[in-house]
Amino acid sequence: QVQLVESGGGWVQPGGSLRLSCAASGRIFSIGAMNWYRQAPGKQREWVAAITGGGTTNYADSVKGRFTISRDNAKNTMYLQMNSLKPEDTAVYYCHSRVSSAPNSANWDYWGQGTQVTVSS
Repeated sequence: QVQLVESGGGWVQPGGSLRLSCAASGRIFSIGAMNWYRQAPGKQREWVAAITGGGTTNYADSVKGRFTISRDNAKNTMYLQMNSLKPEDTAVYYCHSRVSSAPNSANWDYWGQGTQVTVSS
């Protein structure tokens, strides 16, 4: 009913930048808070950043000052601008969102399939 699709991942050298996008489509009435998570091989998925429907942001300490989360509600799209990338940022990055499909309906959690980010020389 609702799909989240990440894009923008790829390879970058340490110190470089990437911009990830997460586009929501389908039966959407409203989108609440949105989050970015990441998961490296053999590690647990960790929360990276969050943004509320009103634009309030929060970040994990490991990315604070380097990453910026934003959203364009008219496009149902969320972004993650990643600067000063480090090898330890290498992971699959996942989009998460709470979405309602009708007025006064319940919010449901949705996840994207992920996009690979590799930071190396």
